[in-house]
Amino acid sequence: MRKVLFAAAGAAALLIGQPVAAQTQTRGITTATLAEACASETREAAGAIAVGFCRGFMAGAGQYHREMSTDRPVIFCLPTPSPSFEAAQASFVAWARGNPQLGGEQAVDGMLRWAAAAYPCPAAPAPRSTRR
Repeated sequence: MRKVLFAAAGAAALLIGQPVAAQTQTRGITTATLAEACASETREAAGAIAVGFCRGFMAGAGQYHREMSTDRPVIFCLPTPSPSFEAAQASFVAWARGNPQLGGEQAVDGMLRWAAAAYPCPAAPAPRSTRR
């Protein structure tokens, strides 16, 4: 199973234009690389792998955020009902294209920046004064 996952991740990285070994040794997957994968629209295997990588990354980052937010501040708050993968994917790609200066960041950092901008949490109510 691990071999399949590594092969899929490696294939996705190769298909989106960056050598796996060089990328993972130097800085990992960047925001720009992830956005490129998410922007894939081809129906061929290469596009399907890239989109699968994008959606898997998004799901993993979202689940990690949810688990870490039990004892840390929340970074973003999804609306109810949650957006579809297609809508979230398109929103992330548009955000990444609009913020090219952040393209070199780690993909998870860029994704969390996007999520915080796209799905801000409601402001906490001000504490009530106990003075009378």
